[in-house]
Amino acid sequence: MRDGYTRESPKSFSGEISFADFIEAWVPSLVILSGKLQGTDFSIERASTVIGRGPGVDLALDDETLSRQHASIEFSDGGLQLRDLGSLNGISINGGAVKSGELKHGDRFQLGDLTFQLILEERPHTPKTFYIEDV
Repeated sequence: MRDGYTRESPKSFSGEISFADFIEAWVPSLVILSGKLQGTDFSIERASTVIGRGPGVDLALDDETLSRQHASIEFSDGGLQLRDLGSLNGISINGGAVKSGELKHGDRFQLGDLTFQLILEERPHTPKTFYIEDV
């Protein structure tokens, strides 16, 4: 269904797809749904993104409930995986506490007091146009 809120998740890739191919087909982003950063969104542009309150993380958020290096989102087997990096407050995906797990479009996950939602937008493709002169 394509109603602006619900869409099909990407076809299950066999693991033969590279991160460059994944990014060419999809625009992955995170939206913060709760806390003082509610409504903020971030693009995922790297095969591995470390989230925490920093320093030395890819996505530094000013929230005392996050560990310095709380979790990572990693491209693996054709999709995105969320992995706890030994945080004090742990992580959960769709309400269940986990150490790591697969993320699909629309999944919600919690890091500390922050709730995130993964959004996968299909990347628009513009067809190539060629001009051929008559000889």
